[in-house]
Amino acid sequence: MNYSKINTADIANGPGVRVSLFVSGCRNRCPGCFNPETWDFAYGEKFTLSSLSKLLLALDRPYISGLTVLGGDPLEPENLPIVTQICKTIKTLDDKKSIWIYTGYTYENYKNIELFNHVDVVVDGRFIESEKDISLQFRGSKNQRIIDVKAAKLTGKVELWITKTDKI
Repeated sequence: MNYSKINTADIANGPGVRVSLFVSGCRNRCPGCFNPETWDFAYGEKFTLSSLSKLLLALDRPYISGLTVLGGDPLEPENLPIVTQICKTIKTLDDKKSIWIYTGYTYENYKNIELFNHVDVVVDGRFIESEKDISLQFRGSKNQRIIDVKAAKLTGKVELWITKTDKI
């Protein structure tokens, strides 16, 4: 798997201060995407043990709330095995760090994959430029949902993650 960058202090892609991993490769290619360079699976550099070490060191700071994986798309078949292993490793080391995943795919089509055993929240759905709304928290277009994966697994249905300041 390739990745374009690791952001060690992200406040835009989930609650609190987070570490973000931007993976490379996306077949959705949404018009108006904020990160079109990451559509190319060969973009950036290979994710290695050194990359994992950098990620884990960044997450080890006490003020870091968790990890967000976006891109590109973490659910692409080329990315999914490594993203799953990263998330599993992080949850094994520190279950208090939340993990958020951004994908253009819908949760219902992927809810049974192993990755979601190690994820707290998924923001799903393609970015739709005509539904863009910059006032929305943690997502770009009105069709996208912020799903509480743990709650959804308990109830067997989609459960939205909601904060008092959110506009769902």
